Amino acid sequence: MTTQFFSQLSQNFINILDDDEYYDITIEVGKDPIVRIFRAHMIILNYRSVYFRRNLSTNKKNSDGALTHIKLPDISPNTFQIILKYIYGGILNLDDIDTLEIIDVLVASEILKLQEIVNYLQSYLIENKSNWIQENFTLIHNSIFQHASFVELQNFCTDFMSNYPEKIFNSINFTSIQEKTLISLIRRDDLKMEEIDIWDHVLKWGLAQNPTLLSEPQTWSDDDFKSMEITLQKCLPFVRFFQMSSKEFLKKVVPYQKLLKSQLYNDLMSYYLDGDSQIISTILPARVSKDSNLITNKIASYIASWIDKKERDHPTQGFTPYNFSDNPYEFKLLLRGSRDGFFTKTFLNNCGNKLNTVIITKVKGTDEILGGYNPEIWKPGVSHTKNSFIFSITSNNLKNVILSRVINSECAISFSDEYGPRFGNDLLFYLKEIMGNISGYCQTINYEKIIRLEKGYFEIEEYEVFQIVKKDQIN
Repeated sequence: MTTQFFSQLSQNFINILDDDEYYDITIEVGKDPIVRIFRAHMIILNYRSVYFRRNLSTNKKNSDGALTHIKLPDISPNTFQIILKYIYGGILNLDDIDTLEIIDVLVASEILKLQEIVNYLQSYLIENKSNWIQENFTLIHNSIFQHASFVELQNFCTDFMSNYPEKIFNSINFTSIQEKTLISLIRRDDLKMEEIDIWDHVLKWGLAQNPTLLSEPQTWSDDDFKSMEITLQKCLPFVRFFQMSSKEFLKKVVPYQKLLKSQLYNDLMSYYLDGDSQIISTILPARVSKDSNLITNKIASYIASWIDKKERDHPTQGFTPYNFSDNPYEFKLLLRGSRDGFFTKTFLNNCGNKLNTVIITKVKGTDEILGGYNPEIWKPGVSHTKNSFIFSITSNNLKNVILSRVINSECAISFSDEYGPRFGNDLLFYLKEIMGNISGYCQTINYEKIIRLEKGYFEIEEYEVFQIVKKDQIN
């Protein structure tokens, strides 16, 4: 039997810190005007810290009896006192210190190679101070990403940036964010924001770096545009100008055309005036949901708007879909063909008895996205509904959008164990191989219009099924 008396041992070692006879090293901590000298013992520091082991290996006690003396200018005395208590007694006391001081202890622990504290404090901050981190994101992000060992916190921050970018962009100190942090945000394929909002915030950040410029570009000289272009040169390649609407491009991009390379601007003009023009510039894909290979922010906004029949609100003024920030629905992934398989049994197991589902399909070899919405549950046989619809969207050109609502509610939805889900006889998904491929079929019978240029079979490259849930109903 082994009994461990660590509590008393820890206290005894902490008492050694008050020793004024046997210490053999002094440590100068801090910078003027706040500097403090600590007395310590090389043997303890050597065995408790990789940093001290490396730095003391060639700094034995001098032959003339002078004590070894080292300096730690990048650590505050208060922080070092907390760490020294850990080094001697294995005790880390976080009581009565604020979160910024905890961050200081974390950074100092990284400097001194105290990996045990580094690991503990990362978990502690995520579990206990996540709200503070989010509220002060810009303040601490730069510090966290300067240290390679802060992997847990970096992952936490990366996930936060992806899931709640609006909190960062709309924060009071957003414009003080470092360029590399801004780029790490806007380059993400799964950034959950409208492209026009991303552009607005990039401009806002650029203006903050050029405080002499007025916000109205019509007041800028050529030199002003050049200064702004230099400021934004590393950000501009990650703004997906081709994913904006023509109205957004006209109102928000054209006034800043001098910021863009001439080839890019000419291609954008050709794209928005004539969608069939040849484009030389790189067209970045639309940003997709973190949980989807197919749904972009804009596609989700269109589907949500069709569920609420927003196209009927102002039939003579054109259709304005939800944007990302006011979309009232969450898209919950139920099934992905490439992950779960293209089988009717899998479809029924994952999606059966689920209300309000949408099927999204990518046509092989094209940019076509085809899909349909079913407000009822999927079950073998025919289901009646007046609120289902089918649609097609060209993912890289949202000008080509077709919505087709059901006109024969008696034959709106059906499911076959042999083949799979169907929207009337207008959009069919064959979840079995037809001529060696997973296929679909389009025609016009029970819905308003055909959603492809030609009726007939098409090959399926990928398909996903989502349940549409009101955000205010999510626990």
